[in-house]
Amino acid sequence: MTMSESKKRAAASHLPTTAYTGISDRTQLNPIFARPGEDTDLPVDRIPDNESLPETAYQIVHDESMLDGNARLNLATFVGTWMDDHAARLYSESADKNMIDKDEYPQTAAIETRCWKMIAGLWNAPDPEKAIGTSTIGSSEACMLGGLALKRRWQQARRAEGKPTDKPNLVLSSAVQVCWEKFCNYWDVEARYVPISLDHKVLDGYELEKYVDENTIGVVAIMGVTYTGMYEPVAQISEALDRIQADTGLDIKIHVDGASGGMIAPFLQPELSWDFRVDRVVSISTSAHKYGLVYPGLGWVVWRTVEDLPADLVFDVTYLGGHMPTFALNFSRPGAQVLLQYYLFLRLGFDGYYRVQKASQDVALYLSGEIATMPAFELWNDGSDIPVFAWQLKKGHTENWNLYHLSERLRLKGWLIPAYPMPDDLSDLTVQRIVVRNGLSRNLAESLIGDIREAVEYLDQLEGPMPTEGQTASFTH
Repeated sequence: MTMSESKKRAAASHLPTTAYTGISDRTQLNPIFARPGEDTDLPVDRIPDNESLPETAYQIVHDESMLDGNARLNLATFVGTWMDDHAARLYSESADKNMIDKDEYPQTAAIETRCWKMIAGLWNAPDPEKAIGTSTIGSSEACMLGGLALKRRWQQARRAEGKPTDKPNLVLSSAVQVCWEKFCNYWDVEARYVPISLDHKVLDGYELEKYVDENTIGVVAIMGVTYTGMYEPVAQISEALDRIQADTGLDIKIHVDGASGGMIAPFLQPELSWDFRVDRVVSISTSAHKYGLVYPGLGWVVWRTVEDLPADLVFDVTYLGGHMPTFALNFSRPGAQVLLQYYLFLRLGFDGYYRVQKASQDVALYLSGEIATMPAFELWNDGSDIPVFAWQLKKGHTENWNLYHLSERLRLKGWLIPAYPMPDDLSDLTVQRIVVRNGLSRNLAESLIGDIREAVEYLDQLEGPMPTEGQTASFTH
């Protein structure tokens, strides 16, 4: 056999012998890191000209995503980063379901209704059968829907009285989550921010009369302020609105943004009046993908009664041969997460949710307790509301480093712990925050405390100040 024939036979041995697979005949089945796309450059800002093997495309995407941070060590995010194997299997089995297509997927639609009725009961709705709710893409959409209902109710009442509707406003804390800023921007509502202070760390009803008037569509109360994790006292806010109504006649309702606390308070603080037990609360939203323990992409919003959701906001849609009522900003959206929520309700029950949330709170209290003993720090709160807490650098401790430097040192160990300025009147105060989620074990927490002590010891030994040029907050709500 000649050398040329030998080469031809060797090359032929690498060609596919089965039916055409959709891959160009010119593509050779070389070892994975020598395939086209692995040993050559692919464009990153346009679609490639040719196909590639699925293994090749997978490897490229897999390798690029490895450059992200470790989700389990991300203590900046509230969003869940872990579910069990049965949930993962259910997720893969139902990823193709479109939640809005209730005619094609009637059982998923029925499960959605079961879930929000369960949640309505959890939030002490007077009669869950007479409540109304829906799933959403996270709590941001849920907040938008709650805000829209407040605005429409206000508009209807004003028109009935022959009054103008061109200047609606919404009262909320300066520490509110950014989705409320978006709501006010997108739907032409004036945002009236009540500034937090060292004396009033959350919106608590103090001087509320200065912010509300006849154009106020409602007040937002947060069960777990994003900046610090503290609850806003819903009952206390309601009492302030009672006094305002007695003086002015204004009957102003409350939407509770329970993004995190909505799935914590019912289990860990069942005696706390924050939900539909407070008469002024007409709607509540939550993030199922936070302490609802579901993977990202699910929120819930529930109204006290059907009458609290204006009927003209609900559309009857003909879709794929069926009629269905819908109230949502997103039309096509995944149904898998709804099934995951139902799975968790069945899997954990009330006792299971209590145990999971209590374990997270115990870890938060351990971490805040250890940090409180460090001379460099002063706690803002301790994580006894939702399992989230923040701390600040103790005044006069050092001029050589700040919390941004500590955040950078911890990132070297894989920990993502943000440092950021507080809002408005406290913008000169920088804090650092830890979010404890299901999956952060006591063992990991002890390792984290060791890494914080080591980082502080290193920073305290500096003989001169660390550079501060280019420092930016690592906090994006």
